[in-house]
Amino acid sequence: MSGVWVFKNGVVRLENPASGDSRKALVYIPNNEVITSYSSLERKLLSLGWERYYEDPDLLQFHKRSSLDLISLPKDFSRFRSMHMFDIVIKNRETFRVIDN
Repeated sequence: MSGVWVFKNGVVRLENPASGDSRKALVYIPNNEVITSYSSLERKLLSLGWERYYEDPDLLQFHKRSSLDLISLPKDFSRFRSMHMFDIVIKNRETFRVIDN
């Protein structure tokens, strides 16, 4: 991964201005499945101990009781970006990865 890690408003994200319009994909490592929908992602996260969090109706959120981690995603899957993917990977290092699509 090339780019610059930026810490802003309590969130760390990888900014990669040189990447242009390169598309990323989130992959579920155990079966090498590319995540193509929130329903698929939700099934994977629930199996890993994440629970849906219904605090904000504009977001799809998951949390783990055993930690303070919270995954917040836009309601519309078409707005699911690499910064959301990397957030999932950081919180589930052994289970997900991001690839160039």
